[in-house]
Amino acid sequence: MEPNLGTLNLLVGIISAAAVLEALAIIGIGVAAFVIYKRLSELVTTLEAKHVAPAMVRLNAILDDVNGVTSKVREETERVDQAIHSTMDRIDDTADRVRWNVRAKTSRLVGIIRGARVVIEELLQPRTQNQRA
Repeated sequence: MEPNLGTLNLLVGIISAAAVLEALAIIGIGVAAFVIYKRLSELVTTLEAKHVAPAMVRLNAILDDVNGVTSKVREETERVDQAIHSTMDRIDDTADRVRWNVRAKTSRLVGIIRGARVVIEELLQPRTQNQRA
């Protein structure tokens, strides 16, 4: 076998050319990826500036309104609760006073009616000989 350097050189040349093409392809893919990254970054920045930021401003305004309404409802609820409790306390006091006044005024009348009942029962009871003496 006779060594043939021409064939070896051809194979080495093909492998070198393939390696250079692979290197160029990798560089091209890297450049394309960088360009795509830059465009997507600009797109995200634009979307954020045009759509997300105004939406966040509106959302914060709505949340502030909700917070104000919630605090107002809480204050009014506390005020109504205090009013109900004070009204109930006044009603209880009034009921106690009415009850005491009714008892005070009716106790004499009840005593008179009980006394009259005892007198009537005694008068209507049949009397025996032992009781008359």
